[in-house]
Amino acid sequence: MDMKRAYYEDIELFKSGTIVFWTIVFLAVLVTFPLYMSNYYLYLFSLMMVYVIVSVGLNILVGSTGQISLGHAGFFAIGAYGTVMLMTSLNLPFFVAIIAAAFIAAFFGFVLGLPALRLEGPYLTIATLAFGLAIMHIIGHTEIFGGRQGLVAPAFDIGVPQLGWSYILGSMISKYYLVLIFTIVMVLIAINILKTKAGRAFVAIRDSDIAAEVIGINLTMYKTLAFATSAFFAGIGGGLFAFVLGFFDPFTFNLILSVIFIVMIVVGGLGSVMGSISGAILITYLMYDLFKNIGEVPIVGALLVAFSKQFMTITGMDNFNYIAVGLVMIGIMLFEPLGLFGGWIRIKKYWKTWPF
Repeated sequence: MDMKRAYYEDIELFKSGTIVFWTIVFLAVLVTFPLYMSNYYLYLFSLMMVYVIVSVGLNILVGSTGQISLGHAGFFAIGAYGTVMLMTSLNLPFFVAIIAAAFIAAFFGFVLGLPALRLEGPYLTIATLAFGLAIMHIIGHTEIFGGRQGLVAPAFDIGVPQLGWSYILGSMISKYYLVLIFTIVMVLIAINILKTKAGRAFVAIRDSDIAAEVIGINLTMYKTLAFATSAFFAGIGGGLFAFVLGFFDPFTFNLILSVIFIVMIVVGGLGSVMGSISGAILITYLMYDLFKNIGEVPIVGALLVAFSKQFMTITGMDNFNYIAVGLVMIGIMLFEPLGLFGGWIRIKKYWKTWPF
């Protein structure tokens, strides 16, 4: 085992030259991805990266702080609606609008974090669930937000039109690169947050909030900070999501979406940034590609279509998407409770000790 002998060894971003090398290779693949992929896969990977941002932020709250949230679709909606409304109603530039919307989401996260000081377990879960449902219905019944008809995102202008400088991202390639930059920045921010005093306080609260309070950690401040930080990430993701989709309505941000966010971090591995990334990528791929048209999956697809025709209605095929994702989550929890990141750790240990 490699022992850390200095504080700087614990907070360094890259632990070895091997990690630096593979990080460069991975980034090179992402940068060159549009050169050999169609617009559909650029769209799919853009969605993956949006969900990576949300999952990394949610894992700070759930995996590192031990606080549960089933209302993250609400923060996601605030980011999406806030960014579009600030750009169209107040005529703010995109970068100002998305940061402002993220801070609005963080404020609501702070407010939602207050009940966490007195509620735990299922009670906190119900409180966050109520928040997410309330946001969805408030938006759906308010005309200024488009009501049930939803909103159409404006032209994706990342310039400053107020000063006469406009730069509209019209192609999927340009949107992909912008989302990629945001994702890299937000992941780096999350990694560094967990290495700070606040990040260590989050972990201490997760392990034992009583012990954390005894050693001087302010539970009020750090629990609400965890909610606010996680909501900020969801707000950024929501703002990008609005322009990747182009159109959205309140029912896009339903309870199922909050559950899917939880599934992403559980499947990837709680308390791990890399686990959040891998879980978000896998679940997004399964839901938006592999299981979206499950009838086209070789062998299994034909059997499911026949089963649906015999015992269900053909429209029930859409539900197999969620069933399949649920089965994936159950399988992960049964055979690898630490998620995909736990499996990666096992593989590394195996090859380090091979053939013994």
